[in-house]
Amino acid sequence: MTGSIRWMREPDGGFDLKEEARWRTDIESLVFPIGDQAATCAVHRGAFRTLLGAEPTPQACLAYFGEFEDAFRAAASLKIARKCIPAGTNLHLTSRDIARILLESSQIKRGEQR
Repeated sequence: MTGSIRWMREPDGGFDLKEEARWRTDIESLVFPIGDQAATCAVHRGAFRTLLGAEPTPQACLAYFGEFEDAFRAAASLKIARKCIPAGTNLHLTSRDIARILLESSQIKRGEQR
């Protein structure tokens, strides 16, 4: 894990790019800053439902992000590059974006063990 996470409710929905990942109840999503992009990335509860295979709680989503933060950040970077998303533009990740990175990482690890 490269950063820290916290669960917060913010009525204004604002996000400081210096903050950590957190849960936004107003959009039912985990959000985290992408500093070099000067943007925010959101992952909706529905994506976590697919990734976790169960109805997720905000705490479960934050824990999953904490465990696989590098994959979330890699998925965001890949999406930015693939879609040519300009700096300062917020984005969201789907379960497919994240699963693609996790699958590739798993295959690489298995290959290294052989």
